[in-house]
Parts: sequence; C-alpha cells; structure tokens
Amino acid sequence: MKKILLFFILLITQSIYSQSDCVSAIPICGNSDISYTPSGVGNIVEILKDNGGCLGSNEKYSVWYTFTVSTPGTLAFTIKPNDPGDDYDFAIYGPTANGCASLQDANHVFVQPIRCNYDGAKGDTGLDIAMAPPAVFPTFPPGATNSMNTGKWCPYLNVLPGETYYLIIDNWDKSPNGFSMIWTGTASLSSAFNDPVLAPFPFITPGVPAADVADPSKVMVCGLPTQFNFSTLTAGIINGNSSDFQVTYHKNTNDVLTGDNPLTIETVDGVKTYYYRIVYHDPNNANNPANGCFITGKFKFVDASIKANAASTLFSCNNNYAGTAAFDLTTANVFTGTGATIKYYPTQADLNANTNEITTPTNYISTEKTVYVKVISSFGCTATTTILLKFHPTVILKDAQIENCYIENDITRSTFNLTKASIGVPNPEPTGTVIKYYKTIADAKDETNPISNPTTYLSESTVVYVRVNNAQQCYSIAQITLKVLAPVKSTVLKDKTICPDSKTTLDAGPGFSSYEWSTGETSQSISNVPVGTYWVKLQTGRCFTTQEVKVRPSLQPVISNIEISNNSFTITATGGVPPYKYSIDGTTWQDSNSFKGLPRGENTAYLKDSYNCTPIQVTVTVPNLINAITPNGDNINDVIDYSALSYKKNLIFIVYDRYGNKLYEANKIRNYTWDGTASGKKISTGTYWYTISWNENDKNNTETKYSGWVLVKNKE
Repeated sequence: MKKILLFFILLITQSIYSQSDCVSAIPICGNSDISYTPSGVGNIVEILKDNGGCLGSNEKYSVWYTFTVSTPGTLAFTIKPNDPGDDYDFAIYGPTANGCASLQDANHVFVQPIRCNYDGAKGDTGLDIAMAPPAVFPTFPPGATNSMNTGKWCPYLNVLPGETYYLIIDNWDKSPNGFSMIWTGTASLSSAFNDPVLAPFPFITPGVPAADVADPSKVMVCGLPTQFNFSTLTAGIINGNSSDFQVTYHKNTNDVLTGDNPLTIETVDGVKTYYYRIVYHDPNNANNPANGCFITGKFKFVDASIKANAASTLFSCNNNYAGTAAFDLTTANVFTGTGATIKYYPTQADLNANTNEITTPTNYISTEKTVYVKVISSFGCTATTTILLKFHPTVILKDAQIENCYIENDITRSTFNLTKASIGVPNPEPTGTVIKYYKTIADAKDETNPISNPTTYLSESTVVYVRVNNAQQCYSIAQITLKVLAPVKSTVLKDKTICPDSKTTLDAGPGFSSYEWSTGETSQSISNVPVGTYWVKLQTGRCFTTQEVKVRPSLQPVISNIEISNNSFTITATGGVPPYKYSIDGTTWQDSNSFKGLPRGENTAYLKDSYNCTPIQVTVTVPNLINAITPNGDNINDVIDYSALSYKKNLIFIVYDRYGNKLYEANKIRNYTWDGTASGKKISTGTYWYTISWNENDKNNTETKYSGWVLVKNKE
C-alpha cells in the first residue's frame, strides 16, 4: 500500500497504560508508518483467547490501534521489532461501526478476530500482501494446526470504505525495544491529514529539518534559555490548512500522545526535546472516524543569536569643503558571519523604532557622525553596532591671483605660468598629490578637459580653477584670477600741432618709474622738438608701455576766393584753424575779410589762422573801372578793354543783360574787349552787367572775381 503521510508516534520511555486498552486505542490517521514501545497491559484485563482468539489472556506489553478504511483494496502491514530477537504477536477485530464496546462483552471477553497471529518465531510478522486469503475466513479455528496463524504471516484483508477495525500488537518478550509498522497493499485508511479539501497543503515541522529524519528539527531562537511563546509556531505548522486542525505543544512523549499538559509560554533551553501534536476534530460531526486522529513531531531549540563586530570607522572625502562626504556603509566590517541582513539608521532612536532606514548605504551623503547598524540573521536574530563617519584630512587651498604684463602686439592677453600661483600647497608637495588646472569649475569637478600647458597658458584676464587631489583621492578646488596688466599710458602726453617751422616740448607727466624717449633722453620731458613722430617707453611696476606721440605741422589757411567790387575786395579763406586774421600790409590785422578804398592795380592781401604762423599772402589786382561806353566809331570810349589783365590765368570777361542773360564773352581771341554789340549787332542803349574772373599766379591759384556795370549809349 502506498504511504500517504509520514507519521511518527514517538518512543515512550515509561508506561502508558491507557493505550494498552481497546477503549483508548490510538487512532491511525492514514497509512502512516507507526513506531511505538509498549510497556504494559493497560488498565483493563482483556480476554483475547476465547471465541477463537489466538492471544492469551495474559497480555504482556501491548498497544491498541484503530483505523477506518478510506478507499477499497487490499490491506496488509509489516511489524518490525526494533530488536530482531523480539517476538511480537497481533490480532485484528472488526469491522465495526460501534466502537470497541461492540467487540467485547461486559467481562471484556472479545469476539473472534478476523486475523490473529501467535506464532513463536522471532522477527518480522504481519499481514502478507502476497498471501491470498481463503474464500471463507477463518477456515480453521485459531490455535489449531494449520490455522490462519500458521507461521509468522497471515493473509491480507480485502477491505471496503467506511469499515473500522481495531488492532492489538503485543510484545511477548516484554522488552523495552519497541517496534515499527509499515502499511502495504492497495487500500488507504481515512485521515483528515490526507484529505485534499481539509489539508490541501503539507503540514510543516517547525524549524530547520535535521540531517537525520529521526532527529528533532531545530527551532532557532535568539538566545537561550529564553521565554518562548509556542503559539507563534502554529500558523507555520498548519500552513494554511483547515482551522479544524489544532496544535498543542508538550515536554515529553507521554503528554504528546495523550494531549495532556500543553505548553503555552515557557522558558526553553537547548537541551530538551519538545513535541507538537496536531489533532483533527470535525465541528459538524462528532462521530467522524477522523476525529481525534493526530500526528506529532519533535523539535529542539537552538541558540541562533548573533554578535556584531565592535564599532568601526569609515573615512571619506570632504571634497572642496562641501561639509559632507559620500560613504559606502557596506564596506564597514560590522559582521563577520554570512547570510545576515544589515540595515543602517541615522540615529539610535531610528534603529530602535525601525524608522528612517538609510536606503542608499553604498552612497550615503553625510557629515561626520555616527551611523547605527542592525544585523539581522536569517532567523530574525539581531545585533547592533555603530559606524563612525570621519573625513579624511582636508585639502586646504586658498584662492590666488597672477598678474602678468600684456603682450606687446596683443595687449588684451598675456602668458601665465599657472604653477606659480600661491594656492597653499606645501612645498615639497605631499606624496600622492596631483595638481591639475581647468578652465571651468564644472571641468574641475568632473576632471575633464584639463589645461594642457599650465606653465605657458595664453589668456586674457579671466578666472581658471586648480584641483588638488591628495593621496586618498580627496580634492579641493581653488580659483586663480588671471589679470593682464594693460598698457599704462601718459594721460598728459598728447599729439601736438605746431607751425611747420616751430619747435615744442613733449612731457609724459609724472608717476612712472622710468622714461626712455626715442631721442635717447630719459627725462620726464624733452624740449626743442620739431615736427615729427616720437615714442617714449614708460615703466609702471615691472611692465613697460611704449607710447607714440606725433608733432604735426599745422595746416596753413588758404585764400580760396577774392571778390572785387569797384575799389573794394572781399577775401574767402579756407583751411587752417579759424578764427582768421586779415591784413593788406602784413602788420595791421583785422577780423573782417573785407577791404575798401584800395588803389587800382596790384595789392597784397595777408591771411593767418589761430596758430599765428607765417601769414599767407596773395596779390589782388583791382582793375581800372569803366562804367560807360559810346560805341559810335569815334574811337572815344567805343569799347571796354581789359586786355591789360591778359597775363592773368583763365581770364574771362562776360557781359549780361539786366535779366542775367549772357550777351557776350570776351576771351583771349577777342582780346578781352567789348564794343557794345551782341551777336554782331549793336545792343540797345542801357545799363549792363559784366564780370571779370581769373586765377592769381600764386601756389593756390586763388580765384578772383570782379563785378561791375556799364552804361552803353548807342547812337543810331
């Protein structure tokens, strides 16, 4: 028969008389293997040899069992003495639906058994699955020769569902060795423990199974001896099965079989073996054959307490004076065992309350402080310790500034040696020190794009950053201000304009360490300087600035035009620097550009500007005025003749009518004369206007223009 449930009825080391009586027979739940040591004959003297029984009335060491068939088939078993030299006998009664009382009379004389074996052979006995039963049983009366108990084995039973049987096993030798029994055959016995509706899940022995299944399992507790609440094991044993299964706990095998003296909260140790008993009771059917069926198990308590290591210290980098550092708490040696869960807390109160657990222990950002650690074993035992968080020695830096003179041909930049910045690194540098320079603070933090030429760094005025790592890879970042010393020029030394033939003094002003002029002089100023370009090298601190200065000749004014009217003329001046001064003798000067009452002929006009340089002079010709002609052929006032001015450049004589219409132009071909005609015809008597213009023979070709009028009287 297939085994359904492993079931141990534990060894009994003292007399348990109640199980030696039929009325207190032990229920067998399912096809469970049995292990037991009978130690007496019970409280009732049971007569088992009458009515065809094979056992004598004097029981030796006996135990009674009862079981109910669940599925039909063959029923067989093997009784195996623990000592092969022991002689065990047995008898089976039933089937019955009315319990043990139906099997005996008032004097405890039992009815005939359906199987009985009283053979005197030692060793195994039982119902043989290979020994077919007779068609009618029993065929021979018990005890007779060739009866059903001839030999150590009896034929198996054919059983039906619902049939209840009683089995007595007796140790004829009264030894303390006990026996075990294994069920075989195809029938199965009823049991709530193998009912898939009531017990869909396996019942689980508490604790860790022992290597030898005969040994107790191990329930791990955090320290021994200790107070233990046995009810905390119940849910795990029941494992989700019906609540009709009830668990009790006991100190010895007597109590676990009888259910007496259950344990609740006890002080337990690691020496005693403790037992649990699972009993089924159908709340809706008091006559359910499975009621009272129980299974048992045993366990011991094992001290699973753990011990954390002593307080440890972790160091990390307080980089760049942040005041915090990143700590990997998991690197602290807080526990030397294996399989434990380690939790970290910021305060002792949090550890005690299991609150605010540090969830990023591999990257815990913190100040210098103490972190509290709880070590939890796989069995739930805990130990605590601490981790002291400390900073590595800080890299102390200070900001620095480097000033360099500008580059001569690139005044906004200079070449800097960044390694000369005084940032506070000791000299010589501590072992393991690494110094690098960066253009941005982001690059310095990320250690990207370092400046490749820190000793010859070409730069404008700016800020760069230096990162210093120590041997522990901690770092700080300092700022280096780069200042390009710009040219310092004289604010008083200016370009000058002087008269072309004059000289002047150039003064660079005070406040410079040294002066060096292009003339070779080293004084603050130089004198008697003619028109030209000069430079002076001025020293400020350790820098030199070359400043150029020009002495320019003043631009002379120009008499650009002269308007002559009768014996007056007006001068138009350009160029130079006004205001202008005018003169006709070079001695007496006036602000007005007009002169009157001049004699006919050549006159000299003088002009100078605000520089008062040598005057400009031009010749002004005041022509002889002719205001009337009578072109009648008498050779007296017949023409206007300005041929006397023919030596002037670009001389032109033009006559206009009163409306400004040009009538006549007297040029060189007409010898600068006019006879009162226009287009070959005499013009009418009247007043006409004319102009005479030319350029003076000076370097500026001064334009000169004379305007006048003439009365023409033509006689018809």
